[in-house]
Amino acid sequence: MRDGRGVVVDVGAGDGRAVVRRAAQSPHTLVIGIDASHPPLISTSRRASRPASKGGLPNALFVLASAEAPPFELIGAAEVVTVTFPWGSLLRGVLGLDRAVVEGLAALVAPGGSLQALFSVEERDRTAVGPAGVPGAEACMRDAFVTAGMRLVESREASQADVEASNSSWARRLRVGRERRAWLALFRKDGRTGPIG
Repeated sequence: MRDGRGVVVDVGAGDGRAVVRRAAQSPHTLVIGIDASHPPLISTSRRASRPASKGGLPNALFVLASAEAPPFELIGAAEVVTVTFPWGSLLRGVLGLDRAVVEGLAALVAPGGSLQALFSVEERDRTAVGPAGVPGAEACMRDAFVTAGMRLVESREASQADVEASNSSWARRLRVGRERRAWLALFRKDGRTGPIG
């Protein structure tokens, strides 16, 4: 994002703490957390909505929605979309296995914007992500997202610094980087519309 301004959308925001941290670090950036489950977001959302004089963050918002059906107001609005240590259908979407999630994530990204996914999938997770699992994930992601107008520009094992920079509560619970490996995938949307070929 140029000069720290813009819109960042965190899909699968969980407890919302990463959204609040990012909003506090970048006061000129609107940081929006989206999650399909509202209970974890309640207390964080309340704190963020307080007046700024009482510790609130006017640049942090939370939206109850699924990745498959993002709010139309956010379509094409985000310079950056992040997905950090997803599970269930969101993980399947990041891996390119759930078309509705792929399309929903790609729809949020503004032309020229990016989607960064940080995820952990191990052999024991195969039942959650289906038969594709870990082997072949890069090709599956590349193919699925290209049909949604995005190209995979980076795919690699995540470093411990990547994991720590995510400020993810879920990563700490999973012991990612210590007991589990993690991967980072970065996608870009061209400034033009339609599939990238």
